[in-house]
Amino acid sequence: MRSTRLGSLEVSVIGLGCMSMSQSYGPADPAESERTLHRALDLGVTFLDTANAYGLGHNEELLGRVLAGRRHEFRLATKFGIVKFPDGRRGVDGHPDQVAARCEESLARLRTDYIDLYYLHRLDPKVPIEDTVGAMARLVEAGKVRHLGLSEISSKTLRRAHAVHPITAVQSEYSLWTRDPEAHVLPACLELGVGFVPFSPVGRAMLTGRLNDGGAWPKHDLRADMPRFVGENFTRNRALVAELEAFAAARGHTAAQIALAWLLAKGEGIAPIPGTKRVSYLEEDLGGADIALGADEVARLDALFAPANIAGERYPPALQASIDSD
Repeated sequence: MRSTRLGSLEVSVIGLGCMSMSQSYGPADPAESERTLHRALDLGVTFLDTANAYGLGHNEELLGRVLAGRRHEFRLATKFGIVKFPDGRRGVDGHPDQVAARCEESLARLRTDYIDLYYLHRLDPKVPIEDTVGAMARLVEAGKVRHLGLSEISSKTLRRAHAVHPITAVQSEYSLWTRDPEAHVLPACLELGVGFVPFSPVGRAMLTGRLNDGGAWPKHDLRADMPRFVGENFTRNRALVAELEAFAAARGHTAAQIALAWLLAKGEGIAPIPGTKRVSYLEEDLGGADIALGADEVARLDALFAPANIAGERYPPALQASIDSD
C-alpha cells in the first residue's frame, strides 16, 4: 500500500475507520472484526481511526485488546469531545480542563502510551477553539500525543486553531455525494499544509451499490434517520449509483473502488478511511488505491454527482445544525 502525508504524519493512502465494529450499522461479529483489523495491517494499512464515543469506549478497547502486540505497525487516530448525557442526549465538551482526562482514558483503553493523531471530534460552541487546542498542545508537550487534528470544522476555525498549534489533519465527511469541503475547508488545508481525512468516503455504503431498499433499515441503524437514505430521496440517489456501477464495471472495478479512486485523484495529502467490519469489504476497498483515474473520468464523475443531483440533506436538521461550517 502506498502512503501519503497528512502534514508531517505519514500514513497509508487508504486507512480503516473502525466505528462500525462497535455501533451505528447494526451488530458486528467480534471474531470477524478481529480478523478485519489484522487483515488490514497484513495488507499494509497503517492508519486506523477510532474515537472514545464509538460504543462508549468499546471501540478503543477493541483496538487495544486485538492489536496490542502490533502497535508499532500503525498510526493510531482517536477523538474526544462528543459526550452522552444521562438522559441519552448527545452533546459536546471541549473545555480545556477535560482534555487531559479524556486522553488518559483513551490511552488506557487503547493500551498504548501515545496517540499519533488526536482529534477534537466536534467544535464546542461554548469554548473558544484556541482554548481547546491550547490544552491539546500540552498533550503534545507531554509526549502523550504526537499530532493534533480537528473533525467537522470550518476553514475559519481551522485557521484560528492552526495559529495556536500546527494542525496535522482535518477529518470531515467527503465523497462523491458529499462535496461540502470543496468550497472552503479543502482550499484552507492546501494553503496551510494540513492533511485531509474523508470519513464515509463510500457514502455509508450507498456508493457501493449494495443498498437497494430505503425503507428497511434495521433497528439502531443511523441511516434510518438520514434524509438521503429514505423514501423518494433514496430512490433518486440509488439511480445515480446505478450509473456509477456501470461506469465502474466498464473499467473492471467496483463502485466502491471508483468512489475511493475519485477521492485519491483530488490530490496528495488525502487519506480516506472507509469503515467496515468485514474482511471482504476491506479487501475490496483497498483495491481503490491501485486505480488511476484520468482527468476526463474525474470530470465525468464530478458532473454525475454534482450537488444539485443529490436528493436530500446530509443530516437531519438538528444534527446538521451542530456542524461547524463556513
